[in-house]
Amino acid sequence: MRIDVWSDNACPFCYIGKRRLEHALSQFEGQEKVEVVFRSFQLDPGAPVQATQDVYDMLAAKYGMTREKAIATNAQLAEQAKGVGLEFNFDTVQNTNTFDSHRLSHFAAAKGKGAEMSERLLCAYFTDGHNLADREELVSLAAEVGLDAAEAAAMLETDAYADAVDTDIAEAQRLNITGVPFFVFNNKYAVSGAQPGPVFSEVLDTVWAEEKNIPELQVIGQPKSKAPDAEGCDDGSCSI
Repeated sequence: MRIDVWSDNACPFCYIGKRRLEHALSQFEGQEKVEVVFRSFQLDPGAPVQATQDVYDMLAAKYGMTREKAIATNAQLAEQAKGVGLEFNFDTVQNTNTFDSHRLSHFAAAKGKGAEMSERLLCAYFTDGHNLADREELVSLAAEVGLDAAEAAAMLETDAYADAVDTDIAEAQRLNITGVPFFVFNNKYAVSGAQPGPVFSEVLDTVWAEEKNIPELQVIGQPKSKAPDAEGCDDGSCSI
């Protein structure tokens, strides 16, 4: 089973939704046969490389609310995060561009560290207050998950994996994905948003049942028995 997850490292519900999916997977009988692939999405492609305002002022301007309302909303969101074992420190969040962090995720995935990198980037943004547009900080985070720091630094100084990020975003547009997180199971079922755990469990069970119930091939026209000197082949059929 394959699960494609479109998310942004600056999306709080993406982190919460990731935890809820992981919890559902931990109770799923077929968890060892599930591949989770993280796909890139940017909620604010025009976000600056250096934060020019804190997250509260950004939200107030974006959604037309007061700063006090933004603070209260994020406090409620932080409580939701605690419910899945996450710590959100909105006072230290740096509202910066996430494009390079997505490139780093693709680089990490190519090195077999995609899951670890995605987790570290989300934690870096919401818990630790890192600037995910600062390449030195990204290199440090890459090293933390076991990637070669020099390789990561060299990659970030080029446009490597930019096409992979753009491809993910284009695929999201093709699928009419306008918000994240967005989970696609076996290219057939979709879950939009950080849904409660039972929703993920239901989809997992549905897809698992379909995979287990694929009928065995019914072979029509069984070949005749091989002659002793046929060297493994007879009547259009060869065996090893």
